[in-house]
Amino acid sequence: MSGIATMSRRGFLKAAAIVTGYTIVGLRFAGSALANVGGYVGLRQQAVYEADAKVYKIRKSQDNPMVQKLYNHEDGFLHDGPCGHMSHRLLHTHYVERGAAVEALKAKGVALKL
Repeated sequence: MSGIATMSRRGFLKAAAIVTGYTIVGLRFAGSALANVGGYVGLRQQAVYEADAKVYKIRKSQDNPMVQKLYNHEDGFLHDGPCGHMSHRLLHTHYVERGAAVEALKAKGVALKL
């Protein structure tokens, strides 16, 4: 009979040390690889931001003159602000439960493609 059941204490400690060593080396390699990937992601983000800055003059929606005109207090139709009643009514989605209507259509034999 051979294997871990018949392994001596010295053999077990030797095998455990080898496994631990390879695990530590592997984790350090994985950590340095992840750090390099993070560096590349940062460089990519910086390049995208710089390209956008060259192409787009207005990069923030609150700086857009058309948006400012919409929220203008004198003649803008959203004059009560971005969290006002009119903007809430026009820009927010309202959900309606339609499960019963779908089940009624299925009961009539209507084939629904979802």
